[in-house]
Amino acid sequence: MKAALLTILRNKNTTQSEFRNASDKLSELLAAEAAEHTEMQSFIVETPISPTQGFKPIHSVVLIPILRAGIALLPAFMRIFDEAPVGFFGIRRDEETAKPCLYYENLPFIGDHDRIIILDPMLATGGSTILALEKLKARGVAAKRVTLVSIIAAPEGIARIKNSFPDIQIQIAAQDEKLDDKKFIVPGLGDYGDRYFGIHAS
Repeated sequence: MKAALLTILRNKNTTQSEFRNASDKLSELLAAEAAEHTEMQSFIVETPISPTQGFKPIHSVVLIPILRAGIALLPAFMRIFDEAPVGFFGIRRDEETAKPCLYYENLPFIGDHDRIIILDPMLATGGSTILALEKLKARGVAAKRVTLVSIIAAPEGIARIKNSFPDIQIQIAAQDEKLDDKKFIVPGLGDYGDRYFGIHAS
């Protein structure tokens, strides 16, 4: 299923509505996978017939999409983690230098044991994620409490993030071949935000 949905996202002839539909379905799969990796604790629950063992998450989750493309993943994750507060990092990449620039930050309270899920569908150079992790580190959030969820990733970006924050968990749908000389993912799928929202960043 992932491969078929990724094919739709990659196809340059995919319409906006088809792109959104495939993106939403793939986000649901990734959200379910993220939930499966959530630490659980057992307790006794009463069924209508008899007591049995039940499970519930040990830690609360905070969702942080990176604007703007990260918003595309957010609804699916909010359905799975329906009590999770949501924060935002607005990070724009300078197209000449490929360096990230923070233009917006709005985070909820983050508890000492909360798990953080960063949502960013395209992991290219890793610069945006590293900037977000540095901001979280300044708030006392260790990388081992953070999971980055992306649709596709370049090996260079994964390596750079792991080099700076080796304890972070990275969950992706597919790892692509490389970055080109303009720091775009190859084969990639174009600009995720443009194709999902139908507008161009200013």
